Amino acid sequence: MKVQNMTSNKGNKIANQFIIYDSDGSKYFQSYNSVIGKIDPANNIVLDQKYWNYSTTTGKYRNIFLEETIKETKKKIKSGEYILTDLNKWIT
Repeated sequence: MKVQNMTSNKGNKIANQFIIYDSDGSKYFQSYNSVIGKIDPANNIVLDQKYWNYSTTTGKYRNIFLEETIKETKKKIKSGEYILTDLNKWIT
């Protein structure tokens, strides 16, 4: 597993916003201590049902992670393209 801070347009590390690369090829976005979303190797996207839209800051970096706007994300959730589930059930 590899963990990287997200970086700003100027190349500065952004505190408390992480991209995690798993050994199976999945990529996760973590904001503070909560996993927000997962993109698997087949490009399937799963978002955490509780935290996917938790705050303005989370939303800003989620949009960067997904490379889309909140409007596009909501449309994909509604259509079933994105699945909402508990991505934090194993975090204590």
